[in-house]
Amino acid sequence: MKAAVLVQPGKPLEIHDLSVSKPGPHEVLIRTAACGLCHSDLHFIDGAYPHPLPAVPGHEAAGIVEAIGSEVRTVKVGDAVVTCLSAFCGHCEFCVTGHMSLCLGGDTRRSPKDAPRLSRTDDGSTVNQMLNLSAFAEQMLVHEHACVAINPDMPLDRAAVIGCAVTTGAGAVFNAAKLVPGETVCVVGCGGVGLATVNAAKIAGAGRIIAVDPMPEKRALAMKLGATDALDAGPDSAAQIVEMTKGGVHHAIEAVGRPASGDLAVATLRRGGTATILGMMPLNHKVGLSAIDLLSDKKLQGAIMGRNHFPVDLPRLVEFYMRGLLDLDTIIAERIPLSGINDGFEKMKQGHSARSVIVFDQ
Repeated sequence: MKAAVLVQPGKPLEIHDLSVSKPGPHEVLIRTAACGLCHSDLHFIDGAYPHPLPAVPGHEAAGIVEAIGSEVRTVKVGDAVVTCLSAFCGHCEFCVTGHMSLCLGGDTRRSPKDAPRLSRTDDGSTVNQMLNLSAFAEQMLVHEHACVAINPDMPLDRAAVIGCAVTTGAGAVFNAAKLVPGETVCVVGCGGVGLATVNAAKIAGAGRIIAVDPMPEKRALAMKLGATDALDAGPDSAAQIVEMTKGGVHHAIEAVGRPASGDLAVATLRRGGTATILGMMPLNHKVGLSAIDLLSDKKLQGAIMGRNHFPVDLPRLVEFYMRGLLDLDTIIAERIPLSGINDGFEKMKQGHSARSVIVFDQ
Protein backbone atom coordinates (compact mmCIF):
# COMPACT_ATOMS: atom_id res chain seq x y z
CA MET A 1 0.00 0.00 0.00
CA LYS A 2 1.06 3.62 -0.44
CA ALA A 3 1.59 5.79 2.61
CA ALA A 4 3.04 9.18 3.51
CA VAL A 5 6.07 8.57 5.75
CA LEU A 6 7.79 11.02 8.09
CA VAL A 7 11.47 10.09 7.79
CA GLN A 8 13.06 13.18 9.30
CA PRO A 9 11.52 16.10 11.26
CA GLY A 10 11.30 19.31 9.29
CA LYS A 11 11.39 17.50 5.94
CA PRO A 12 8.48 16.82 3.57
CA LEU A 13 6.61 13.55 3.94
CA GLU A 14 7.70 10.84 1.49
CA ILE A 15 5.31 8.54 -0.36
CA HIS A 16 6.49 4.95 0.14
CA ASP A 17 5.17 1.46 -0.52
CA LEU A 18 4.61 -0.25 2.83
CA SER A 19 3.41 -3.65 3.98
CA VAL A 20 0.62 -3.97 6.51
CA SER A 21 0.35 -7.01 8.77
CA LYS A 22 -2.69 -9.28 9.02
CA PRO A 23 -5.15 -8.47 11.82
CA GLY A 24 -4.44 -9.97 15.22
CA PRO A 25 -7.25 -11.18 17.50
CA HIS A 26 -8.55 -7.71 18.43
CA GLU A 27 -7.42 -5.82 15.32
CA VAL A 28 -9.29 -4.34 12.36
CA LEU A 29 -7.94 -3.75 8.85
CA ILE A 30 -9.53 -0.69 7.25
CA ARG A 31 -9.40 0.53 3.66
CA THR A 32 -8.90 4.27 4.20
CA ALA A 33 -11.40 6.40 2.30
CA ALA A 34 -10.44 9.85 3.56
CA CYS A 35 -8.18 11.52 6.10
CA GLY A 36 -8.08 15.13 7.27
CA LEU A 37 -4.90 17.14 7.70
CA CYS A 38 -4.72 18.24 11.33
CA HIS A 39 -2.38 20.77 12.92
CA SER A 40 -1.46 18.12 15.48
CA ASP A 41 0.21 16.17 12.66
CA LEU A 42 2.21 19.26 11.79
CA HIS A 43 3.63 19.41 15.33
CA PHE A 44 5.18 15.99 14.77
CA ILE A 45 6.23 16.71 11.18
CA ASP A 46 8.02 19.90 12.24
CA GLY A 47 9.63 18.18 15.22
CA ALA A 48 7.98 20.27 17.94
CA TYR A 49 6.66 17.03 19.44
CA PRO A 50 8.97 13.98 19.39
CA HIS A 51 8.07 10.57 17.97
CA PRO A 52 10.06 7.47 16.96
CA LEU A 53 10.85 7.56 13.23
CA PRO A 54 10.22 6.59 10.52
CA ALA A 55 6.49 6.86 11.12
CA VAL A 56 3.24 7.38 9.24
CA PRO A 57 1.25 10.34 10.65
CA GLY A 58 -2.46 10.93 10.17
CA HIS A 59 -5.23 10.38 12.68
CA GLU A 60 -8.49 11.92 11.38
CA ALA A 61 -9.89 9.24 9.11
CA ALA A 62 -12.81 7.18 7.89
CA GLY A 63 -12.96 4.04 5.80
CA ILE A 64 -14.42 0.60 5.19
CA VAL A 65 -13.56 -2.51 7.22
CA GLU A 66 -11.75 -5.08 5.04
CA ALA A 67 -10.84 -7.75 7.60
CA ILE A 68 -11.16 -8.39 11.34
CA GLY A 69 -9.36 -10.48 13.93
CA SER A 70 -10.80 -13.55 15.58
CA GLU A 71 -11.96 -11.77 18.76
CA VAL A 72 -13.40 -8.59 17.22
CA ARG A 73 -17.04 -8.06 18.15
CA THR A 74 -17.63 -4.32 17.65
CA VAL A 75 -17.38 -4.06 13.83
CA LYS A 76 -17.71 -6.42 10.87
CA VAL A 77 -16.34 -6.58 7.34
CA GLY A 78 -18.02 -3.99 5.13
CA ASP A 79 -18.83 -1.56 7.94
CA ALA A 80 -18.21 2.14 7.41
CA VAL A 81 -16.10 3.33 10.34
CA VAL A 82 -14.52 6.45 11.78
CA THR A 83 -11.22 6.06 13.63
CA CYS A 84 -10.19 7.90 16.78
CA LEU A 85 -6.70 8.32 18.22
CA SER A 86 -7.92 7.92 21.81
CA ALA A 87 -7.95 4.14 21.63
CA PHE A 88 -9.08 2.74 24.97
CA CYS A 89 -8.32 -0.54 26.74
CA GLY A 90 -11.68 -0.79 28.51
CA HIS A 91 -10.41 -2.01 31.87
CA CYS A 92 -8.01 0.57 33.37
CA GLU A 93 -9.06 3.04 36.08
CA PHE A 94 -9.67 5.79 33.51
CA CYS A 95 -11.89 3.58 31.34
CA VAL A 96 -13.99 2.10 34.13
CA THR A 97 -14.60 5.54 35.66
CA GLY A 98 -15.81 6.96 32.34
CA HIS A 99 -12.67 8.89 31.34
CA MET A 100 -11.86 6.85 28.24
CA SER A 101 -9.98 9.66 26.48
CA LEU A 102 -7.36 9.57 29.27
CA CYS A 103 -6.60 5.87 28.77
CA LEU A 104 -2.95 5.38 27.86
CA GLY A 105 -4.01 2.53 25.58
CA GLY A 106 -1.01 0.28 26.12
CA ASP A 107 -3.10 -2.84 25.57
CA THR A 108 -4.34 -1.51 22.23
CA ARG A 109 -0.85 -1.55 20.71
CA ARG A 110 1.21 -4.54 19.65
CA SER A 111 3.90 -5.80 21.99
CA PRO A 112 7.52 -5.12 20.98
CA LYS A 113 7.87 -8.91 20.74
CA ASP A 114 5.22 -9.05 18.00
CA ALA A 115 5.67 -8.24 14.35
CA PRO A 116 5.06 -4.54 13.62
CA ARG A 117 1.78 -3.47 12.10
CA LEU A 118 3.63 -1.50 9.41
CA SER A 119 6.93 -2.27 7.67
CA ARG A 120 8.91 -1.33 4.59
CA THR A 121 8.16 -3.47 1.56
CA ASP A 122 11.80 -3.56 0.43
CA ASP A 123 13.65 -4.63 3.60
CA GLY A 124 10.94 -5.48 6.16
CA SER A 125 12.14 -2.84 8.63
CA THR A 126 9.64 -1.38 11.09
CA VAL A 127 7.70 1.77 10.31
CA ASN A 128 6.22 3.21 13.50
CA GLN A 129 2.50 3.70 13.91
CA MET A 130 1.60 7.20 15.09
CA LEU A 131 -1.25 7.90 17.53
CA ASN A 132 -2.58 4.33 17.23
CA LEU A 133 -3.67 4.94 13.62
CA SER A 134 -1.21 6.10 10.90
CA ALA A 135 -4.01 7.20 8.62
CA PHE A 136 -2.00 8.85 5.82
CA ALA A 137 -2.07 5.45 4.16
CA GLU A 138 -4.31 3.45 1.89
CA GLN A 139 -4.95 0.99 4.73
CA MET A 140 -4.98 1.17 8.53
CA LEU A 141 -4.48 -1.71 10.96
CA VAL A 142 -5.88 -0.66 14.32
CA HIS A 143 -7.25 -2.09 17.56
CA GLU A 144 -11.03 -2.50 17.50
CA HIS A 145 -11.23 0.13 20.26
CA ALA A 146 -9.77 2.71 17.88
CA CYS A 147 -12.73 2.72 15.49
CA VAL A 148 -16.51 2.75 15.55
CA ALA A 149 -19.15 1.78 13.00
CA ILE A 150 -21.31 4.60 11.65
CA ASN A 151 -24.38 5.12 9.49
CA PRO A 152 -23.42 3.68 6.05
CA ASP A 153 -25.19 6.58 4.33
CA MET A 154 -22.70 9.07 5.80
CA PRO A 155 -20.26 10.49 3.19
CA LEU A 156 -16.83 9.30 4.31
CA ASP A 157 -14.94 12.46 3.38
CA ARG A 158 -17.16 14.37 5.84
CA ALA A 159 -17.05 11.56 8.39
CA ALA A 160 -13.24 11.72 8.49
CA VAL A 161 -13.14 15.18 10.10
CA ILE A 162 -15.38 13.96 12.90
CA GLY A 163 -12.51 11.69 14.00
CA CYS A 164 -10.49 14.56 15.49
CA ALA A 165 -11.53 18.15 14.74
CA VAL A 166 -15.23 17.72 15.41
CA THR A 167 -14.83 15.24 18.26
CA THR A 168 -12.43 17.65 19.97
CA GLY A 169 -14.36 20.86 19.32
CA ALA A 170 -17.82 19.48 19.96
CA GLY A 171 -16.57 17.51 22.95
CA ALA A 172 -15.17 20.69 24.48
CA VAL A 173 -18.67 22.17 24.36
CA PHE A 174 -20.76 19.13 25.27
CA ASN A 175 -18.45 17.21 27.61
CA ALA A 176 -15.89 19.62 29.11
CA ALA A 177 -17.70 22.97 29.23
CA LYS A 178 -21.13 21.38 29.69
CA LEU A 179 -22.54 24.54 28.15
CA VAL A 180 -25.95 25.61 29.41
CA PRO A 181 -28.27 27.17 26.80
CA GLY A 182 -27.95 30.95 26.89
CA GLU A 183 -24.37 31.06 28.17
CA THR A 184 -21.73 33.06 26.27
CA VAL A 185 -18.76 31.46 24.53
CA CYS A 186 -15.52 32.81 23.10
CA VAL A 187 -13.68 30.55 20.63
CA VAL A 188 -10.05 31.52 20.07
CA GLY A 189 -8.85 30.20 16.72
CA CYS A 190 -11.05 29.22 13.78
CA GLY A 191 -9.26 26.32 12.18
CA GLY A 192 -10.96 22.95 11.94
CA VAL A 193 -11.25 22.45 15.71
CA GLY A 194 -12.34 26.03 16.38
CA LEU A 195 -14.98 25.98 13.65
CA ALA A 196 -16.35 22.71 15.00
CA THR A 197 -16.47 24.33 18.44
CA VAL A 198 -18.46 27.26 17.07
CA ASN A 199 -20.89 24.90 15.34
CA ALA A 200 -21.32 22.81 18.49
CA ALA A 201 -21.91 25.92 20.62
CA LYS A 202 -24.73 26.86 18.24
CA ILE A 203 -26.23 23.35 18.52
CA ALA A 204 -25.98 23.58 22.33
CA GLY A 205 -27.90 26.86 22.37
CA ALA A 206 -25.20 29.32 23.36
CA GLY A 207 -26.58 32.83 23.81
CA ARG A 208 -23.60 34.51 22.18
CA ILE A 209 -20.68 32.97 20.30
CA ILE A 210 -17.64 35.20 19.75
CA ALA A 211 -15.04 33.87 17.32
CA VAL A 212 -11.52 35.29 17.35
CA ASP A 213 -9.03 34.75 14.50
CA PRO A 214 -6.54 36.95 12.62
CA MET A 215 -7.67 35.63 9.23
CA PRO A 216 -10.79 37.31 7.77
CA GLU A 217 -11.58 34.17 5.72
CA LYS A 218 -11.81 32.09 8.88
CA ARG A 219 -13.87 34.70 10.68
CA ALA A 220 -16.34 34.55 7.78
CA LEU A 221 -16.51 30.76 8.08
CA ALA A 222 -17.17 31.08 11.82
CA MET A 223 -20.07 33.44 11.16
CA LYS A 224 -21.51 30.95 8.66
CA LEU A 225 -21.26 28.19 11.25
CA GLY A 226 -23.09 30.08 13.96
CA ALA A 227 -20.87 32.74 15.51
CA THR A 228 -22.78 35.86 16.50
CA ASP A 229 -19.61 38.00 16.47
CA ALA A 230 -16.17 37.65 14.89
CA LEU A 231 -13.11 39.65 15.93
CA ASP A 232 -9.55 40.00 14.75
CA ALA A 233 -6.99 38.68 17.22
CA GLY A 234 -5.30 41.84 18.46
CA PRO A 235 -3.98 43.38 21.69
CA ASP A 236 -7.41 44.82 22.50
CA SER A 237 -9.43 41.67 21.78
CA ALA A 238 -9.91 40.64 25.40
CA ALA A 239 -11.02 44.11 26.45
CA GLN A 240 -13.46 44.23 23.53
CA ILE A 241 -14.98 40.92 24.50
CA VAL A 242 -15.30 41.86 28.17
CA GLU A 243 -17.04 45.07 27.13
CA MET A 244 -19.31 43.34 24.60
CA THR A 245 -20.46 40.79 27.16
CA LYS A 246 -20.68 43.19 30.11
CA GLY A 247 -18.09 41.38 32.17
CA GLY A 248 -16.70 38.50 30.14
CA VAL A 249 -17.80 35.10 28.82
CA HIS A 250 -18.93 32.00 30.65
CA HIS A 251 -16.69 29.79 28.51
CA ALA A 252 -13.51 30.54 26.55
CA ILE A 253 -12.26 27.70 24.36
CA GLU A 254 -8.73 27.91 22.94
CA ALA A 255 -8.27 25.97 19.70
CA VAL A 256 -4.92 27.15 18.35
CA GLY A 257 -2.06 25.98 20.55
CA ARG A 258 -0.22 29.31 20.81
CA PRO A 259 0.78 30.85 24.15
CA ALA A 260 -0.89 34.18 23.33
CA SER A 261 -4.17 32.46 22.50
CA GLY A 262 -4.23 30.71 25.87
CA ASP A 263 -3.65 34.03 27.62
CA LEU A 264 -6.42 35.61 25.55
CA ALA A 265 -8.88 32.87 26.50
CA VAL A 266 -8.21 33.42 30.20
CA ALA A 267 -8.46 37.21 29.85
CA THR A 268 -11.97 37.03 28.35
CA LEU A 269 -13.53 35.18 31.33
CA ARG A 270 -16.22 36.61 33.55
CA ARG A 271 -16.29 35.85 37.27
CA GLY A 272 -16.82 32.11 37.63
CA GLY A 273 -15.96 31.48 33.96
CA THR A 274 -13.97 28.53 32.61
CA ALA A 275 -11.18 28.49 30.02
CA THR A 276 -10.69 25.20 28.15
CA ILE A 277 -7.38 24.69 26.32
CA LEU A 278 -7.55 22.37 23.31
CA GLY A 279 -4.50 23.40 21.25
CA MET A 280 -1.11 21.69 21.52
CA MET A 281 1.01 24.37 23.18
CA PRO A 282 4.83 24.30 23.12
CA LEU A 283 5.83 21.55 25.56
CA ASN A 284 7.57 23.94 27.96
CA HIS A 285 4.78 26.54 28.02
CA LYS A 286 2.49 27.13 31.00
CA VAL A 287 -0.94 28.73 30.95
CA GLY A 288 -2.06 30.10 34.30
CA LEU A 289 -4.55 31.98 36.42
CA SER A 290 -3.58 34.93 38.57
CA ALA A 291 -4.42 35.19 42.27
CA ILE A 292 -7.26 37.60 41.45
CA ASP A 293 -8.57 35.14 38.85
CA LEU A 294 -8.69 32.43 41.50
CA LEU A 295 -10.43 34.76 43.92
CA SER A 296 -12.98 35.37 41.16
CA ASP A 297 -13.61 31.61 40.92
CA LYS A 298 -12.27 31.41 37.37
CA LYS A 299 -11.20 27.97 36.17
CA LEU A 300 -8.67 26.57 33.69
CA GLN A 301 -8.84 23.08 32.24
CA GLY A 302 -7.64 20.85 29.46
CA ALA A 303 -9.92 18.57 27.44
CA ILE A 304 -7.86 16.09 25.44
CA MET A 305 -9.84 14.98 22.39
CA GLY A 306 -12.89 16.74 23.84
CA ARG A 307 -13.10 14.20 26.69
CA ASN A 308 -14.86 11.95 24.23
CA HIS A 309 -16.63 8.64 24.72
CA PHE A 310 -16.13 8.05 21.04
CA PRO A 311 -18.11 4.82 20.52
CA VAL A 312 -21.15 6.83 21.64
CA ASP A 313 -20.18 10.36 20.62
CA LEU A 314 -19.09 9.74 17.02
CA PRO A 315 -22.27 8.05 15.78
CA ARG A 316 -24.28 10.87 17.40
CA LEU A 317 -22.19 13.47 15.59
CA VAL A 318 -22.75 11.61 12.34
CA GLU A 319 -26.49 11.79 12.94
CA PHE A 320 -26.19 15.52 13.69
CA TYR A 321 -24.74 15.88 10.19
CA MET A 322 -27.40 13.70 8.60
CA ARG A 323 -30.11 15.82 10.27
CA GLY A 324 -28.55 19.09 9.05
CA LEU A 325 -27.36 20.30 12.47
CA LEU A 326 -23.62 19.78 12.01
CA ASP A 327 -22.14 21.64 9.04
CA LEU A 328 -19.11 19.64 7.95
CA ASP A 329 -19.26 20.89 4.37
CA THR A 330 -18.22 24.39 5.43
CA ILE A 331 -15.33 23.07 7.54
CA ILE A 332 -13.78 21.19 4.60
CA ALA A 333 -11.85 23.61 2.40
CA GLU A 334 -10.52 21.18 -0.22
CA ARG A 335 -10.16 17.51 -1.15
CA ILE A 336 -6.73 16.40 -2.32
CA PRO A 337 -4.97 13.16 -3.35
CA LEU A 338 -2.29 11.59 -1.14
CA SER A 339 0.34 12.97 -3.50
CA GLY A 340 -0.74 16.50 -2.56
CA ILE A 341 -0.20 16.07 1.17
CA ASN A 342 2.86 18.32 1.49
CA ASP A 343 1.14 21.13 -0.40
CA GLY A 344 -1.80 20.70 1.95
CA PHE A 345 0.41 21.21 4.99
CA GLU A 346 1.99 24.28 3.39
CA LYS A 347 -1.49 25.77 2.99
CA MET A 348 -2.15 24.97 6.65
CA LYS A 349 0.94 26.95 7.66
CA GLN A 350 -0.38 29.97 5.75
CA GLY A 351 -3.54 29.78 7.84
CA HIS A 352 -6.09 31.04 5.31
CA SER A 353 -8.40 28.03 5.02
CA ALA A 354 -9.98 25.35 7.20
CA ARG A 355 -9.61 21.58 6.68
CA SER A 356 -7.87 19.87 3.77
CA VAL A 357 -9.00 16.26 3.38
CA ILE A 358 -7.13 13.51 1.52
CA VAL A 359 -9.51 11.39 -0.54
CA PHE A 360 -7.89 8.11 -1.52
CA ASP A 361 -9.84 7.43 -4.71
CA GLN A 362 -8.44 10.59 -6.35
